[in-house]
Amino acid sequence: MGGAIRRGHALLVTCAATLAALGALLAMPGLATASQADYNKAYSLGLQAYTYGLPLLDTNKTFDTQTSINVSRGGFGPVNRISNVRTLNNPGSKSVVAPGSNGLSSIAWLDLRNEPQVLHVPLAPHHFFVLGLLTPYTEDLRNLGSAYDTAPGYYVICGPGQHDVAIPAGTHRIDVNYTRIWIIGSTQLRGSWDLAKVQRIQDGYTLTPLSKFGMRYRPAPPAHPHLKVKTYALPGGLHFFDVLGQQLTRFPPPAADRPLLRQLAAVGIGPGMTPSTNRHLSADTLRGLKAAVAAGPAQVSADTKALFVTDFAKYDGYLLGGFGRYGTNYKLRAVVATIGLGALTSDQSIFALAVTDHSQQPLSGSTSYVLHMPVAPPANEGWSLTVYDLQGFLIPNPINRYELGNHSKLTRNANGSVDIYFRASRPTNAAQISNWLPTASGQGFEVIWRLLAPKPAKIAGILDGKGWEPPAINAVVP
Repeated sequence: MGGAIRRGHALLVTCAATLAALGALLAMPGLATASQADYNKAYSLGLQAYTYGLPLLDTNKTFDTQTSINVSRGGFGPVNRISNVRTLNNPGSKSVVAPGSNGLSSIAWLDLRNEPQVLHVPLAPHHFFVLGLLTPYTEDLRNLGSAYDTAPGYYVICGPGQHDVAIPAGTHRIDVNYTRIWIIGSTQLRGSWDLAKVQRIQDGYTLTPLSKFGMRYRPAPPAHPHLKVKTYALPGGLHFFDVLGQQLTRFPPPAADRPLLRQLAAVGIGPGMTPSTNRHLSADTLRGLKAAVAAGPAQVSADTKALFVTDFAKYDGYLLGGFGRYGTNYKLRAVVATIGLGALTSDQSIFALAVTDHSQQPLSGSTSYVLHMPVAPPANEGWSLTVYDLQGFLIPNPINRYELGNHSKLTRNANGSVDIYFRASRPTNAAQISNWLPTASGQGFEVIWRLLAPKPAKIAGILDGKGWEPPAINAVVP
């Protein structure tokens, strides 16, 4: 036992000497500077990687959540099935951010690794509809629908390695470059009386494996139904970049991303890379990467605010357009993924988002506001104005009203203009009640315009979402 004590004492002396030597080395200016440089480089590139990777990981998180049950129900269900939302969206609708409240949604996740999938587009007389095909990077690569005069029929969606596959006569080919495609669909509902008709249109949206096309194909029900949705979260810490490396391998990034990816590789971020297991990265590099993930949400929030400030003066306080196609504008892509994941291009539908009034004060349910609309927005298929909470979900209210639009029975002024009121309490003026969008007292809120099939002749630069100026939101002076 005495020898053990002596050996222990010797070990302590050796460790103390080693620590002292390390302390002396760290105190040397050159090494301290190198250590700080590693941290700074990793933090800076890590923030860029967070912004770059957020839409890809957010889409994957949404995929995992929405396919966590094996029965199609309410926008959730297994891959290669259309899952229809059969009732109007309400405050309990959480499958997507900023759900529309004047149409019924249809959602599908395609897995094209084994074979192409055949999408059926039905007749939809007198109804605006869209089926948007989005990549894992949230790029809106193709829209089928009434705004594009899409012919009813069968559309064979072919993934990588399938572009030479023969397709049946009379069908239409759509070649895509990813094995996973997110279909986000919506069919316009003209009123509660229209529900059964829209549901029949939804029944016509179907998916069939190419090998089963032409047969009487119906997916077999699962032997053990799983109906409880599992909600997934974004990975944190170094795991964020590990998962990003996996996703970049599964879904190869566009060639335009290579310059940024070359920079990120210097800190172990990229296709197939896992910083958490990379022994070549210094402790300070790993520390910088962890700090970058922790600071990532605040960075995207700051980018969102900066974008609002840029657009504020130009568009009466709204963030407007340019969604669905991002190229290398990674900041915009991350902002849109945060405030409206799955946005479609502006020639399909224009979105305008406001979180402040015309004096740049945050919208609050403790304040009353009025929006004066001189003329109807320029849209072929109608427009809507919806109120959400700051998480992007519909606000519960006593009259179950979440949006107003071209199908609403609005009170008009003598000159034909319309005033819309945002407030928590019911207006005392009876004439204002039909134009009232309820908010929640003491809570912030946001407002989103949707212009369905906007008129190109009336909106210059329509693909950028520019050229239309939404009416301002003004606080009512007591």
